[in-house]
Amino acid sequence: MLQFIKNLFKSEPKADIGALIANGAMIMDVRTPAEYASGHIKGSVNMPLNSLPMQMAKLKKDKPIITCCASGMRSGSAKSILKSNGFAEVHNGGSWMNLKKYEK
Repeated sequence: MLQFIKNLFKSEPKADIGALIANGAMIMDVRTPAEYASGHIKGSVNMPLNSLPMQMAKLKKDKPIITCCASGMRSGSAKSILKSNGFAEVHNGGSWMNLKKYEK
């Protein structure tokens, strides 16, 4: 039982988001188009969470993807969806404002 609980709360090693972006990772903003229009990271792609399943075919499974949203909740869901569909390297960047410091 204790091992189950440990596995449940096990976290991944922290990714170097700055290095991923510098090496060409895609920043996917999963907020609504209206939220995205009110402010976003230059170069990011707006792919709202509710349309993600229909748009996955446009994505490359071997390219690193960093998801972001307003708080980190929807981007966490997007990461799970992508990982469960065979995307190898997906990272939850959390709030788009947290990623703003990496903007070119």
